[in-house]
Amino acid sequence: MKNLRLKLLLFLTGVWVTTILGNDAEVTGTIKGKLQDTETKAPIVGANVLITNTTLGAVTDLEGNFSIPNVPVGSYVLQCSYIGYETIVKTDVIVKPQRITFVHAEMKMTVLQSESVTVTAGYFTKIDEQPVSAVNFSYEEIRRAPGSAGDVSRIMMSLPSVAKVNDQSNNLIVRGGNPVENTFFIDNIEIPNINHFPTQASSGGPIGMINVDFIQDVNFYTGGFSAIYGDKLSSIMDISFREGNRQEFDGQLDLNFAGFGGVAEGPLLGKKGAWLFSARRSYLDYVVKAFDVGTSVAPIYGDAQGKIIYDLNANHKLTLLGVWGDDHNSPDRETGEKNDMIYYGNQDLREGTAGLNWRAVWGQRGYSNTSLAHTSSKFKEDFFETNTGLLSVKNRSHEQALKFRNVNHFRLHQRHSLEFGVEAKHLGADYDNFYAETTDALGDTVSALALKNKITANKLGAFASYSAKPLSRLSTTVGLRADYFSYNQNTTLSPRFAFSYQLSPLTSLNGSAGLFYQNLPLLLLSQNEKNNVLRDPRAAHYVLGVDHLLTENTRLTFEVYQKNYARFPIDATQLALFPIDGSFFTHHGELKDNGRALARGVEIMLQKKLAQKFYGLASAAYFRARYQDGNGVWRDRDFDNRVTFSLEGGYKPNRKWEYSLCWIYAGGPPHTPFDLAASKLNHRAVLDENRINESRYPDYHAMNIRFDRRFNFSQANLIFYLSVWNVYNRKNLATYFWNDEEQKQDVIYQWQLLPIFGLEYEL
Repeated sequence: MKNLRLKLLLFLTGVWVTTILGNDAEVTGTIKGKLQDTETKAPIVGANVLITNTTLGAVTDLEGNFSIPNVPVGSYVLQCSYIGYETIVKTDVIVKPQRITFVHAEMKMTVLQSESVTVTAGYFTKIDEQPVSAVNFSYEEIRRAPGSAGDVSRIMMSLPSVAKVNDQSNNLIVRGGNPVENTFFIDNIEIPNINHFPTQASSGGPIGMINVDFIQDVNFYTGGFSAIYGDKLSSIMDISFREGNRQEFDGQLDLNFAGFGGVAEGPLLGKKGAWLFSARRSYLDYVVKAFDVGTSVAPIYGDAQGKIIYDLNANHKLTLLGVWGDDHNSPDRETGEKNDMIYYGNQDLREGTAGLNWRAVWGQRGYSNTSLAHTSSKFKEDFFETNTGLLSVKNRSHEQALKFRNVNHFRLHQRHSLEFGVEAKHLGADYDNFYAETTDALGDTVSALALKNKITANKLGAFASYSAKPLSRLSTTVGLRADYFSYNQNTTLSPRFAFSYQLSPLTSLNGSAGLFYQNLPLLLLSQNEKNNVLRDPRAAHYVLGVDHLLTENTRLTFEVYQKNYARFPIDATQLALFPIDGSFFTHHGELKDNGRALARGVEIMLQKKLAQKFYGLASAAYFRARYQDGNGVWRDRDFDNRVTFSLEGGYKPNRKWEYSLCWIYAGGPPHTPFDLAASKLNHRAVLDENRINESRYPDYHAMNIRFDRRFNFSQANLIFYLSVWNVYNRKNLATYFWNDEEQKQDVIYQWQLLPIFGLEYEL
């Protein structure tokens, strides 16, 4: 503790002294980068790289590298052009004092031969294999987003495809789906959950674990995604980590909402690669102790991430990646009562993924990524009901996965390309869990369950995707995926199709259709031996949309979609409920796979990239998400907001200041009223089974604001930011709970006005 306080004091003293000694010095930095072909990863030689609105620029060398020295500190827009390729534009290129800013860019070969059809969307990343339901964010767009606190998942909350649920969670509810239906990839390595205090068998949590300073960019696919992705029904988030500095050592110290820590990076010996490492820890527990706030217990969490790049030669590169999290929480009963917690207890969670990826460039034709990785998640949890003090769940789970993934991309011709590969996973789960006897959500007695089991299972997958441009205006992709799951011996085939037709130089018509399958979590399947005959849930995606460029940096997108779900599990003892949307605090007996669901909606999004001083994103959606219960009755799903609207944007008047805001409105999701008499009798919440999801919570709305101030010194850079969440202090309702002491229904609210500050000090 003493050493930690000393380090914090030295850090803050250094920031203060640096601020006093020098402020906003007129210094310069360097922009370096590399240009590659999108389809082959081969370097692009002789391309022009210009800083817009300046006379500064460079030309790429034989390895595709470029360097622009002596650039005054500030924020710039980079334009890359080359004959035969579509021009691209990189915004938010931040130049820092005496530092190197690296820009990795990829250009796509153009086959448009008619001068009347010219693609001008250089500001927007468009993937031929994913012409619909895709959005790209850069590192800087994620870092500065108001209300995100550097959490890559929270910035997605402003998209029309994502429902709004609860400020305390960053669960991604995509197009009527469920957090179980999402997954994440980092540099070709799958990571099932990127959050602290992860929800077991799902993808959500309260606090993001990924250090935003590692992120190069993010592609988020919300439907109709390519056959190279499988085993998920709703969304894929594909994250690219940047490389460390190959030229010199750099360091950064951080103090923000997620905790305090730092980033270090530098070249490997011989400069044939680079390393990048960060470590962070929360500090709320120190604040609680320092101010002696009684019985309150703050969660303790930390994470570490690392990436090492090594060039075997010009065409072959190895990447070693590691992401680890360590979380602890132990609120007592008194804390639970004071904070309206339904459960209290102890949590000790550890999660981590480590993997090696080999990227090979095969001349001018294509490339491949091959990874081998291991994921481990350990849960040691004891939860007690706050009302009664009785043990509810004892969770001793250790889940592991050994994963192999190979993806190959080859350009067969200027108009034809092929993507194919294989996946294999070996799963292991060791459960020593206990679920106490209780009454379920409808007041029926559920017997205690002791789950003590060791399970192994294998998953195999193969996929191929063929893209063709039969016409100068038309791009098409046909894909097929095959998957096998040994636990229930299920084999599935997933055909997929996508197209994009250029109606005019500024407008395109896009669409996709396909089947998607997902294996049920082992935690659910293992609760009853008869569950090994369950089929995998299935979703059929249908998406049609239009993209229109209002200006070269402003795009309007309109999409309609429908998702038909089938084969969802239904509990025979709770026919009116939808188990997949429920809590994993509960357990189930024998399940049937006759559950169905339906989601359909209309989305519109207006996105403006930062070309000069303004940027923004406005979106709106109307959707319905419903399920058919075991009695054949259609009901609203738990996350059916129906209407969402968001407005996010910012203003950068100069290189020092930036102001931004985000306002989100969402219709209230459905809930089931309590059966008051049964709740009093059972001393816990009991739902009214005659009104399942027939009531609705109040509508949600809140505004987050933020300002950033950059201080540039001769040898350092400091960013100070202040963000205020829910600035007008709207009391958004999170959930109802049963207050047994007062024998009534009571309310838990979401976050009210919450100020958040941060410091980033780059050495």
